[in-house]
Amino acid sequence: MHLRRTGTMLGAAALTVLAIPVDAHAAAVACGGGVSTGRVAVNGCISAQRGSLGRFPTRDITAYIRARNAGSRALNVSYEAFFRVVDGGHWEKIGSGRAYVKAGESVGPVEVGSSTRVCGPVKVEIRVHARADGAAWSGWSPASTKQCQT
Repeated sequence: MHLRRTGTMLGAAALTVLAIPVDAHAAAVACGGGVSTGRVAVNGCISAQRGSLGRFPTRDITAYIRARNAGSRALNVSYEAFFRVVDGGHWEKIGSGRAYVKAGESVGPVEVGSSTRVCGPVKVEIRVHARADGAAWSGWSPASTKQCQT
């Protein structure tokens, strides 16, 4: 049991280090710290793509989830993502979903939801949590970005 927990934590730490581009035209995806639910390690990830609304610069903020099943059998994993602007904003749910994760395999980053915001000098946060079949909801895995960094 202790070795499984250690393996899950190491897997989550390894996933945290990675930053994976989604495709050649998308912004880089950066992942936050790992949390776990049952035998599944979960990371919340974020990207910010430049855009504009007329003459106003915008950012398309997208939340992703990455999950790794360290167990010996496949599981369904439910997940939710929330978004907020750090300067006093409240958390808004931007998406949810479900994935089938085979034993010993990973999924993601999988897009959960997105929000388009006019640029401001504030930090933007997302948080993701997940629940494997029969397990409780995990803690929160956060990720953040300065909304209008280049």
